[in-house]
Amino acid sequence: MGPPDPPPPATVTQPPFITSLQASPGGVSQVSYWVGDWTIVVPVARLLEVVRHLRDAPEAAFDACSDVTVTDWPLRPERFDVIYCLYSTRHRHRVRVKVKAAENDPVPSVTEVWPGANWLEREVYDMFGVNITGHPDRRRILMPEDWQGFPQRKDYPLEGPGELLMENPVDWLKLRQAREEADIE
Repeated sequence: MGPPDPPPPATVTQPPFITSLQASPGGVSQVSYWVGDWTIVVPVARLLEVVRHLRDAPEAAFDACSDVTVTDWPLRPERFDVIYCLYSTRHRHRVRVKVKAAENDPVPSVTEVWPGANWLEREVYDMFGVNITGHPDRRRILMPEDWQGFPQRKDYPLEGPGELLMENPVDWLKLRQAREEADIE
């Protein structure tokens, strides 16, 4: 089901930009602190509002989206955690913004806020199949256009599309061994 997002310890002071976001009802679902980095979990419907605030608020000034990535938890109803890594060159601080989305849930593109997120979101779409909406050029970036499936999903077959997905690695090794022996003879 995925690891829990640990709450901040009582000894750590929350930054003002997170406090201002929490003042808006429904803007932040959870705040997490791990190994010196803050994570804000927000509802997907409020993503654009939150990231605009993080870009425009003087105490935040997150002017760079350094990465967009995904974690896949197939057994969870909201399968994907879409994670935006933000950096403020003015204040020299970082934050992660995380939204949870089901397999076909639309996740709005942040390219209107940070144009540099364009290729990052294309990779998220190409590798995981996350439904990024409002993107100016949503097409595959790493895989051929006619590729079937999304290779970074945990349920993607190890040998590529159209191959058998086996639960037991020993069965997979036996099948591979049989193929190799057939090629030798």
